[in-house]
Amino acid sequence: MSKVTPCLWFNGNAEEAANFYVSLLPDSKILHVQRNVTDNPSGKEGSVLVVEFTLGGQRFVALNGGMKMEYTHALSLMINCADQAQVDSVWEAFLAHGGKEEQCGWLKDRYGVSWQVVPTVMFEYFSSSDRAAAKRAMQAMMKMVKLDIEGARRAFEDKSAA
Repeated sequence: MSKVTPCLWFNGNAEEAANFYVSLLPDSKILHVQRNVTDNPSGKEGSVLVVEFTLGGQRFVALNGGMKMEYTHALSLMINCADQAQVDSVWEAFLAHGGKEEQCGWLKDRYGVSWQVVPTVMFEYFSSSDRAAAKRAMQAMMKMVKLDIEGARRAFEDKSAA
């Protein structure tokens, strides 16, 4: 078990958000829902206070904090995807639930949380000992919204672009 558990702040919709997040990836589930034992700034007695869940095996907590707080890009959650089908599936799920596309594989979900949806092969391209190929792959990625493995692969392998 991790000794560090990210805690995401919500304003009354922590359970809704946690249920959406666990629908995105295998090895994800709600572990526990803690309800308020008395009326307090975070909600009425019996309302959801904390939702403990795992997302892709990583433990998280969703907290109904009692007021709206804004997220920034200073902290984002990265989903490493095995293939383009998983990138597409996760990306479309975020958009279908009110998410907004950004640049280079980033998006914000309907709750304002920043996510990066990244195919794991991108890390192989960027860390390649062929620095010219890595640079081409990076330049291709910088022009993308949703990351496209085939587009990155073509740029990585295109020695004529050097």
